[in-house]
Amino acid sequence: MRIADSLVEKILNSTGRISPDQINNLKTQEKAQNRALQDLVIANNLLTEAELTKLYAEEIDIPFIEIAINNIQISTLKKLPEEIARQYNAIVFGEETNGDLQVALEDPDDVQAINYLHKELGANIKVYITTRTLLYEALDLYRDNINSELTKVIQNDKPVEAIVDKPDNDMAEDSPSAKTVSILIDYGVKAGASDIHIEPRDDYVTVRYRIDGMLKEANKLPLKMLGSVISRIKILSNLKIDEHRAPQDGRFKMEIGGTVYALRVSTMPVLNGEKAAIRILNESTKPADLKELGFWGSSLQNLNHAILQPHGMVLVTGPTGSGKSTTLFSILSKLNTPSINISTIEDPIEYHIAGANQTQVNVKASMTFANGLRALLRQDPNIIMVGEIRDTETADLAIQAALTGHLVFSTLHTNNAATGLPRLLDMNVEPFLIASTTRVIVGQRLVRKVCSYCSESYQPDGDTLIKIGTAFNLQKTGGIEAIHELETVAAKDGIGTSPDQNSQPVNDLSTTPSTINRLWKANDDGCDECNHTGYRGRMGIYEVLANSDNIQKMVVANATSEAIEQSAIKEGMITMQIDGFIKALRGLTTIEEVLRVTVVEQ
Repeated sequence: MRIADSLVEKILNSTGRISPDQINNLKTQEKAQNRALQDLVIANNLLTEAELTKLYAEEIDIPFIEIAINNIQISTLKKLPEEIARQYNAIVFGEETNGDLQVALEDPDDVQAINYLHKELGANIKVYITTRTLLYEALDLYRDNINSELTKVIQNDKPVEAIVDKPDNDMAEDSPSAKTVSILIDYGVKAGASDIHIEPRDDYVTVRYRIDGMLKEANKLPLKMLGSVISRIKILSNLKIDEHRAPQDGRFKMEIGGTVYALRVSTMPVLNGEKAAIRILNESTKPADLKELGFWGSSLQNLNHAILQPHGMVLVTGPTGSGKSTTLFSILSKLNTPSINISTIEDPIEYHIAGANQTQVNVKASMTFANGLRALLRQDPNIIMVGEIRDTETADLAIQAALTGHLVFSTLHTNNAATGLPRLLDMNVEPFLIASTTRVIVGQRLVRKVCSYCSESYQPDGDTLIKIGTAFNLQKTGGIEAIHELETVAAKDGIGTSPDQNSQPVNDLSTTPSTINRLWKANDDGCDECNHTGYRGRMGIYEVLANSDNIQKMVVANATSEAIEQSAIKEGMITMQIDGFIKALRGLTTIEEVLRVTVVEQ
């Protein structure tokens, strides 16, 4: 659906919520970015997609419908063949009392489509307008489960002798291998997977999705399909299809359900052939603010203070897949203004930041982190982001940049925030330089969020309370009374949702100064919303170590990470474990999840 700019402007004025200056800014963005005005309205959060569509419907006098996907009968939906539905972006979702069919379209001004639907359905129709998002969700109801769809495709496949060395008819868009790859990616996106693994075994090829951090086997393909499937992925990624003995990296884009996804591909020779791992990145993802990511209390205050300094270094630590890039993306998006020059050197570029200068590491072209950083310093940057500090040369350059008036962001692979400081010492960086440039170090992990539709609350018994006290070392952190005070602060900062009320804020606390009255657990059977896992989505748990005067003295004195951490806790740092514990009390996750991803000293 394309709404004329003049009509979009009229709609915006009619709301009384958007100022003339905001509309002028949108017009400027439209010319600069070559994007439709209606898309910019949604991208800038001036109106939601549903609000804009509803206002447009009122202007053209077509009823708006917010389709209830779960209420659509498949028999009703299939009154219109899938090919026609997808061609005209239209679905039959119900029936009027007089027998007229209810049809929802994205663009009700498409006279040709409406005339064809009248002819195809052979009945009177009542036309409604709905959002593109809801329409695509409804179109997905036509599809069978992944096993059924793959079985249909595989039955039409012909034997493939080996991994092909050049594209042929088997690589065509309508070939079984192309359809298989498309189905695997489509279902991965729909399932909310972050990664797809296609791995050869002795007698078959296994397909696994990583959903909410957990790998799950989705399907098995015949071993004969390995060659053509891997070749198809290589062609899409612009990789060498005749290279099977060396790992390769590439990327491509695909539009699914009206959303563009960037797919990062890595191939690797393994025992039984060649495997592929595909990372799924949503290019339309909007940056979340720090509160939305899960920062609160002193952690939020210390991080906000550090990123607003004119110079210095902010480090984010954690293992691969712990959300470090997402945190940096949110911080840089917050700082991104036309008056600030943000330059990055990354491997790979996972998030695109409008207005920032982002450079991809390319070892073959001698564009390493160190060489890229050295070049960035000649580009008059205000803010520099280095994807990862891996060696002494990169560490030295980052420190020098922080010393000479730049705000530097980077990541380290360490277990927690306190270990980041000794890690820099291991890279032979002078202790006094670390002490004088580092502002804060963030440590983080990702935990699964308990499903807000089916999770259950319970009152822990005495034995459970003793186990919790031991697991989280509560005797060292002030006991239940201190936890109660932290939960009070977290509640005031908006941390915590009520599963019973579908993400409405919890006003009552789970603790008192003397005990824990309530905890949450995942439903064993789950529900349709969480695919019967009991968990839905992931969130971060954090610790933010502020480089205080006392910490600086300890760094210069080559103190251990344990001593630095204990000192930071005394100064008020909330550890990842305690942060996770508070979020478990607030109904966001479970105790078991927090303990799964953190190592708690016994």
